[in-house]
Formats: sequence, C-alpha cells, structure tokens
Amino acid sequence: MRLTIWSLLLFLAASPVCPQSSSSVQPKEIVSFDLDAIDRGVNACTDFYEFACGNWRKNNPIPPDKARWGRFDELADRNLSLLREILEKAADAGAPGPERQIGDFYAACMDEPRIESLGARPIQADLDAVAKIRNRRDLMRAVARLHTVGVPALLGWGSTADLHDATRMVAVVDQGGISLPDRDYYIKDDVRSKETREKFLEHVSRMFGLLGRSQEDSAAAAKTVLAVETALARASMDRTLRRDPKNRDHFMKLSELAKLAPNFDFPRFFEASRAPKFDSLNVANPEFFKQVSAQLESVPVADWKTYLSWQVLSSRADYLSSLFVNESFRFNNQYLVGQKEIAPRWKRCVRLADVSLGEALGRIYVEKHFGADGKERTLRMVKAIESAMEKDIAQIDWMSAATKEKARQKLAAIVNNIGYPDRWRDYSSIRIARDDLAGNVVRAAAFEERRQVAKIGGPVDRTEWSMTPQTVNAYYRGSRNDINFPAGILQPPFFSRTIDDPVNFGAIGLVIGHELTHGFDDQGRKFDASGNLTDWWTEQDATEFDKRAACVDEQYSQYVAVKDDKGEVRLNGKLTLGENVADNGGLRLAHSALMDTLTDEGGKKTIDGFTSEQRFFIGYAQVWCQNATDQISRLRALTDPHSPGRYRVIGVVANSPEFRDAFGCKPGDPMVRENACRVW
Repeated sequence: MRLTIWSLLLFLAASPVCPQSSSSVQPKEIVSFDLDAIDRGVNACTDFYEFACGNWRKNNPIPPDKARWGRFDELADRNLSLLREILEKAADAGAPGPERQIGDFYAACMDEPRIESLGARPIQADLDAVAKIRNRRDLMRAVARLHTVGVPALLGWGSTADLHDATRMVAVVDQGGISLPDRDYYIKDDVRSKETREKFLEHVSRMFGLLGRSQEDSAAAAKTVLAVETALARASMDRTLRRDPKNRDHFMKLSELAKLAPNFDFPRFFEASRAPKFDSLNVANPEFFKQVSAQLESVPVADWKTYLSWQVLSSRADYLSSLFVNESFRFNNQYLVGQKEIAPRWKRCVRLADVSLGEALGRIYVEKHFGADGKERTLRMVKAIESAMEKDIAQIDWMSAATKEKARQKLAAIVNNIGYPDRWRDYSSIRIARDDLAGNVVRAAAFEERRQVAKIGGPVDRTEWSMTPQTVNAYYRGSRNDINFPAGILQPPFFSRTIDDPVNFGAIGLVIGHELTHGFDDQGRKFDASGNLTDWWTEQDATEFDKRAACVDEQYSQYVAVKDDKGEVRLNGKLTLGENVADNGGLRLAHSALMDTLTDEGGKKTIDGFTSEQRFFIGYAQVWCQNATDQISRLRALTDPHSPGRYRVIGVVANSPEFRDAFGCKPGDPMVRENACRVW
C-alpha cells in the first residue's frame, strides 16, 4: 500500500549545472574496517561507540547540505555519484529506450532556467480544479483526482496484502493528510511543539503569499490549514499503537464503511480513483474516518478548499521556481532538521530520478556495479545466519516445543531476495519530456498510483521489491515473510569482497540477522510462515516473549536522544522496540554464524592487533558511526522506530556476553549490563 510518508528529501533548485556536463569528481572509496576511526584513548568497556567511532566522528563533521552524516550516508553519497554518471550519459542525445527516458527526466530536472521561467504555472491546473469545488460531492471527487496525480490529501488510500489471506491484494484506507512529521506536532503542548506550530503558520502563509495572495489572506489561509490538519491529527492513531498490526486490522464491507463515515462519499471517491470493483476492504483506523466524517459536515467547504490548495502547493513546491523551493527548504530542512544548505542540484535530481523511475535507473546500476560473485557470497552468509537462528530456536529454554516447531516452519519459509528483482518494472507508458520537470514528476506519480490501485483484487506478487536496487537499506515484510537486501547496501562498509569474514559478519551479517529477527520481533511474530496475521504462539510462550521484550523497552527508554534549551527527549522504547530486538538478536545470530564459519575454515586470526571477535564487534559498531544535528535527533526520537547509532551500538553490546569476553570487560563496566536483556 502506498500511503503518505513525510519526507526530508527536498528536490530544490540550486546553482545551475549543465545537464550534459560530465562529473569529474570520482566517487570516494569507502573502507570496511577503518583503523583511523578508532579512538584508542577510550576504553572499549567504558564506551564502545566512542572507541570504535570517536575519531571518525571528530574527523567527519556534518556537511552543510546534511542534517545527519554517518556511514550509511557515506555510501548513499557514493551511490549518488555512480547514479549521476549513469544519468549524465543517458541525458546525451540519442540514448536508447529506458536510458533515453531516465536521461530526459534528469535533463528536465537540471534545466533550471526553464523551471525558473515557469514560476507556479505547473500547479495552476490543480489549483483551478480545487477552486471549482462547490459542495461536498465535488470535494470528494477532487480529493480522489488529487490522489490520482500523486497528491495524497485527506486520507491514505491504496492496496495491500490481505492480513488474513496473504495471497491476495485488497483495498485499504487509512489516516493521512497532515503536513508535519507526526500527529504529536499538532497536539503536544511542550515548548518545541508550540514553536513548531508557529513556524508552520509562518511557512504556510509565506507559501500562499508566493501565489500572489495578500498578506492578510495568506495568514488567514495558514490558520485554516493548521486548524484542518490539527483535527486530522487528533483523529489519527499514535504511531506506537500503529506498530501492532492488530490495531490496523479492520476488514469491513463497503456498506459498513458507508455507515461509519457517510460524509466521505466513498463510492464517488473510489469511482473517481478508477479503482477496480471491490465490495470489502481494510479500514486501518476506523476512528479516523468516523471523526473526520463529522468534520466534513461541520467544517465549511471553503476551508476544505483552502486545505486542498495547500496540499497541492506543498506537494509540488520542490519542482517550482526557486522562490517556492527556498521557502520549502527554510522550514522543512533548516528549521525542522537543522540542515544549513540546500544540496547541490545534481544530487536532488538524481534522488528524484530514483524516486520516479527507480528500477529503470537501478537496472543499469546493477549491470555496472553489482557482480554475481557479490550476490553469491551474500547468499552464503544468509544461509549461515539462518542456520544459526535454527540452532537458537532449538536452544531457547522459555519456548514450548509446539511454538518452536511453528517458528522453525516460518524460518524455513523465509524468501531471500538479494541484489535486485527478477523482473524489472516497465515505465515505458510514462511520457517523459526534457522540458517539463513538474509534468514528469506528476506523470510518474500518477503511474505509480494507478499501478498500486490496479492490484486490488489480484494476487500478491511476492517477487516485487519495495526498494530500488541502489538503495542503502534492507527490510523484512511480515505479510510476505521475505528478507530483502538491495545491491546498494552490499558495498563497503557493509560488505567487501576483499575483507576478512569477521568484519563482513559484523557489518552486513548484522543486517542479515537483524532482518531475520524482524520475523520474530513484537510485530513480525504475529505473522505466520505464509504471511498471515495469525497467533501461532501458546499463551504461555507469548507471555514469556512479552516479559523479555519489556526488558528491552525499559533499557532503551532510558537513553537520551537530545538535550538542549528546548528540553530533554528520551527514546521511546515502545516505538523502537522491534528495531532494538532485531539489533540484539541480529548481532547474536551473526556472531554465532561467524564462529561456525571460522571453525569450518580453519580458525581465528589476529589482524591489525585485533582478534577475530574484536574485529567482528568493531565492524559492527563502525557502520553506525554518525553525527547529527539536535533538530533531527529530536525529530527522529519522536518519529523514527530506529534508535540513534550510539544506542544501536552500546545498547546491544551491553547485553552481549560475547562482547564482554572479546574485550575482557568486567562486571560493573558501563558496557556490561547487570541485568542483560535477551529476547532472541
């Protein structure tokens, strides 16, 4: 399902660069095991994060076009440079087929004089359509039309796997329609939240002013937008509650939805969305639709029109002239996350091509930069770590034989997707013009919207990927019971064809173990081997799991994400629970698999003064080296289910007896927890 996700990526105007010019800067080579990153003045048993990353953090300040800078970002930036080379070559006249398509897209994005000359004209048709709304019947038709062109106003809508029949796709509607990163930004009364709302009002007012509205009219429109979005936020479910798939499981007939939320006029909405016929769907948050249905009746149509105009403007601002771009950057990047400068235009154009035509770009990236040998070596590591998990399940003393058997069945059924999809997406139906950036973006978004909606009523395509091959990330999908490792992350510092196994197992091995463990964390464990939302645990085993998970929750809830003049923010142990469980379990599995591998291959070695076990843990810690602004640290503590890099390291090793033994730590050392947490 494709729902609105607040994004920090802004594809904004910057200094002009000729689209046909070649990049002379070669991508920086990244090492997997960085001896220079280690701060030997820090005791590993006192602060292992600073030991492994201290010098890296000192020598790698946050670049002005970033709000956070870490090893993930190093690799992502390197991949951007590789993708830039592909796009610049494709932008030359005469490139064939799909290459011509991505090249024309990139050329249009780099044509700053053309974009400047158009001003706000690319969104005028959408604004005119909103202006023509006369009543609530028109309103829902307009909302549907906006969804079809990539403006996800008012609600989330799309397709998803049936939670109880993982072989079929069903329609789903969900909460949505807000502009700030999370519902809490609208309803919390702390100093920072109040300030953010004031800044948001100023931002919205300025944006409307750029359309030519008077200062008074723009200020009034901003207040209307905040009022409407605050009501949507109050109707929305807290993101911690949303982590439990049972809280998003509300299958009902269309007739039941009509009774629940009559003012949404869903028959008209679905018809205007050009969705296939269906008679039932999942309503992820019924309370949202109940409350907002009442608001559709009580809030004047004029206010809804102002809100929809804002949705158009905010969704499209990044592809307009620099006046809109700079204002969008000022609020969304400078204020919210602390980024000092807009990234170079070529970087934003590469990212935008990735978002819009990702697999067309990824196919060339894979051919040039990902070999079959890398895929094969990664697969061997996956199999080794899956074997370690099978042994772990067998040895668990708190789980019954019946639940263990179900767990083994689920583990055996996990599908391993490595590198890239078997079948590439066909974008040939999208018209891409070299002189129409905004139109290209809209047509690509419309293509994706149609593709998602067309899935309703059809079978689940288990071969489809949710990330492009060049993405520096990995993921597990409970509804499909698969783990996915794009080619983009199978590079140093995560994976190297030339480094010793301990480092690879500590880095990409942790990622593999992490994704495997997601299948058995507090969310993943609720899906069975086929991907159905089914309780396959005995009541006693579920209680024992929750007891151990509560230990992890309590541990991470004590960590301070940021402390500044706006107050202290701690991690939300419940929001980050799944990721923290996966980190702890993943490292343990990777270590176990490494020990088996070293035994099979002839033993351990000391390299650069570090034993195999020490290199494993340093390799793990160094992928999380990072620096971040206070602003983004605060934002991510409120919205991100992942802990910051520091706590992804010290939180895990403090629970690890293997780490304690590798570095000779003693009871009472800060990196040795007295009551260590362990789920898997």
